[in-house]
Amino acid sequence: MKNNYDTLKSKKKKKIFISCGEMSGDLHASYIVEEMKKKNENIEFFGVVGDKSIKAGVKAVNHIKNNDVMGFIEALKKYSYFTKKAHEYLLFIRENEIETVIFVDFGGFNLKFFELLKKKILKKQLQNMRMIYYIPPKVWAWGKGRIKKLRKFDDVIVIFPFEKKYYDESLKRDETKGLKVEYFGNPFVDKYDFSNKLGEKILLLPGSRRQEIEKFLPVIVELVRNEKVKKEKFLMKLASEEHKKYIRNFEEKYKIDILKIPNLEITFDKIKNIRKDCKYAIATSGTVTFEISLMGLPVIVVYKTSAINAFIARHIVKIKYITLTNLNANREIFKELLQEDFSVEKLLEEMEIMEKNKQNIILELKRERKKLGNFGVLKKIVDYLLKNKN
Repeated sequence: MKNNYDTLKSKKKKKIFISCGEMSGDLHASYIVEEMKKKNENIEFFGVVGDKSIKAGVKAVNHIKNNDVMGFIEALKKYSYFTKKAHEYLLFIRENEIETVIFVDFGGFNLKFFELLKKKILKKQLQNMRMIYYIPPKVWAWGKGRIKKLRKFDDVIVIFPFEKKYYDESLKRDETKGLKVEYFGNPFVDKYDFSNKLGEKILLLPGSRRQEIEKFLPVIVELVRNEKVKKEKFLMKLASEEHKKYIRNFEEKYKIDILKIPNLEITFDKIKNIRKDCKYAIATSGTVTFEISLMGLPVIVVYKTSAINAFIARHIVKIKYITLTNLNANREIFKELLQEDFSVEKLLEEMEIMEKNKQNIILELKRERKKLGNFGVLKKIVDYLLKNKN
């Protein structure tokens, strides 16, 4: 009798497929999975995820480390890989009778994947399912064209107030788009405590993608070895142990032993644990700069890509800033050193300014954090996902 009951119970489990593309999406997905499991243990999660979501309980169909691309040209080179994978995921969803698909960021792939799913449903080759876009493509950066595609989703959830405002104003002008965008606050508010205390070290964050790290290291190693900052202590945090190989590649190419640089230390510890030791950060633009802003740590933001990617971005992307903290504030809180400005000379200038300004930046970060909601954001998002529709 017990076995029959267990079989029946397992058959009734709700099945959710999650489609991420990179580490920031994996982090967001892991938070949602953890919160959903608290509310309902009778859910099975599958998908294209990373270590954090796997640890939270998602069974990986593919690992996001295989999606390691940065820029337009690199994405084109992997087009056939992504096409092949999309069809594999389709087959998995059909064979496992998935009821809900949650797309997390990674618009270039996820929108195409969604279209494939929608076609299969229309042709009756797949059962109808609920499709949710959590952290949709940045239409405010790429233009409003993608809003038309997003209106076909059952639910769209954004995590910044400026995004909600952008969608609402765009949709008000065109009511035919039939899309309601939800905003509950930013989930990171639940995860990061603010502090106005500063340490003595300068935190270095090279990013999570191979190309980011390869662009970051030559400039930063030259900076750390510069005579003007020899008394400073630098702490470089790598996202995972696997990234050691990029350090080794750098050392072989430039004949420099990073571990022997006296004022530089490498760590894999969580930022939460090392934040207290740091006075500010120099970081590759990405979700991590927003995470540390919520902890009250000032940042100098840097970013460098290939000349052709930079050329394309400058002609397509329609934003004044690339940093989430600056975008949300609609002003420059963090200095952004991009492309040719990401140099030792410019960094030395900005480090001097940072030493004088860091306390003022902390006050601004405190004000900005208040815009993002109070504790309990994840609970609100998950309550909506579990109660709405299915």
